[in-house]
Amino acid sequence: MWMTIKLAWRNLFRNRRRTLIAGTAIGVGLAALIFTDALMIGMADHMIHSATASFMGEAQIHGQGYRESRDENVVIHDVSGVMNQLDHDKRVAASAMRVMGIGTIASPAELRPAVIWGVDPKRESAISQVKDAISSGHYLGTGKRELVIGQRLAVLLQVVITVARAGSGELSQQLFRVTGIYRFGSKEMDEGMAFVQLGTLQHMLGLEGKANEIAIRFRDRQIVKDPHHPFYSEYSTDGNEAVGWQTLMPQLAVGLNLIDMSMLVVGLILFGVVSLGIINTLFMSIYERMFEFGVLKAIGTRPYQIFRLIVLEAGLLALVSIVLGLIIGVVVTSWVAHIGIDYRGIEMMGVTMSEMIYPRFTIGQFWKYPLWVLGMTTVVGMYPAFYAARLIPARAMRKSL
Repeated sequence: MWMTIKLAWRNLFRNRRRTLIAGTAIGVGLAALIFTDALMIGMADHMIHSATASFMGEAQIHGQGYRESRDENVVIHDVSGVMNQLDHDKRVAASAMRVMGIGTIASPAELRPAVIWGVDPKRESAISQVKDAISSGHYLGTGKRELVIGQRLAVLLQVVITVARAGSGELSQQLFRVTGIYRFGSKEMDEGMAFVQLGTLQHMLGLEGKANEIAIRFRDRQIVKDPHHPFYSEYSTDGNEAVGWQTLMPQLAVGLNLIDMSMLVVGLILFGVVSLGIINTLFMSIYERMFEFGVLKAIGTRPYQIFRLIVLEAGLLALVSIVLGLIIGVVVTSWVAHIGIDYRGIEMMGVTMSEMIYPRFTIGQFWKYPLWVLGMTTVVGMYPAFYAARLIPARAMRKSL
């Protein structure tokens, strides 16, 4: 067996130029897979981060039915007890309760509908990026009538907020002064949302001591990725419902699943193209050695021995290609991961890209794809190997390039 491996290695480099070209072609295919996978992982992580860190949070707790109705009367049962439990839960990095009201923002110039969020500024800054997105003015402080609005509402300087009180439906108005303007780059957020102090909106809605929503950020990324983690069932009790970002943004979850499917399609296309190159390379090598194969068959070499020799040549070509592919893949991906790819401002799957995208390596990229290349090259090499094993000595000895 060892002698056959040495012979296959020698045959592989009888034409160094052809072997180098074929190995580089296969290696570039492997490098493309590594880079594409790293880019998709980096993009998926960025999209999840952008969707959850901007305002939504990685998970939320509501009263049962609130997500469907958005009715301010549906509040979290025993919100103070839930918040206390979250504060002592080691899996939770931060939590913040919110109150939401559907109302209008009016000034002497115009009237606009808006979603009004009452938030605790200190807790909220650990969950969302509203504070970081302030482009003018300052974030919510201690003033009860402070208001933070989006850039598209920046023409309003002194406004009146009108909301309907929970239960009675009576209108409640309060005069606010704009203290900060934020910009997320999303039309829905920049145009239709405003933030005030939690206590202020609770008073306006008649929901003192109550909340419609608790946003959560986790310490462990595995909880973020697992929509069926026990955490959600633990907090979905007493009429409350805890859900992850996958449930809150199903379109994003489906889109990320499509990314995994697209990687499979890209892999199949690349391997299909590379397979043609492998078959061509091996057949060229066989036709150059037709006379040799004829002699080998004439002196009694068994067909399976020739078959094994060609398959070993294909396997060794795969190993050379894997080394080249890993080198190219690591160099190119590391370079792009250093400079990043600018997709800022582009909206995908309901998420607006706000930061540079950086490809990310995983351990699987360095064993899964090389194994695919090794297996595919070996399997594809069986076709020319079967052809060489069936050669008739007399005909083979008359053919030579």
